Amino acid sequence: MLDNLPRGTICIEDIEMGMSRSLQKVVTDADIEMFAQISTDRNPVHLDDDYARDTIFEGRIAHGMLTAGLISAVIGEQLPGHGTVYMGQSLKFLAPVRPGDLVHAEVKVIDIEMAKRRVKLECHCAVDGKKVLIGEATVMAPSRKFD
Repeated sequence: MLDNLPRGTICIEDIEMGMSRSLQKVVTDADIEMFAQISTDRNPVHLDDDYARDTIFEGRIAHGMLTAGLISAVIGEQLPGHGTVYMGQSLKFLAPVRPGDLVHAEVKVIDIEMAKRRVKLECHCAVDGKKVLIGEATVMAPSRKFD
């Protein structure tokens, strides 16, 4: 379940440097199985305990893109929110996310190009205060001028 996820829109006219938003979610076995079904990525490191135990991870891990999807949720639901157009995303995976981990996903405004409605966001996900994913996103924010 997502903790107290505010939903809505922050228009380009109201976005400020340093503004940030976040969410937290426990990644469950059901989430991993659903992601495997939707993505068709059924790599046994995500789904098979016996197989995963013999890998460098020494146990099952969530799909990296499942974790990255939490960044997408913050962007699409909070900052900028509804009406945002995703233009690009860089990601670096630093550590695995395991079933049962509480993931904290956060985005922070690091650049605004008002004329083009472009916003650059620093993004990260963390488990127990340790970053497991970092990156940057570029989005086109909604504007009140187009409501």
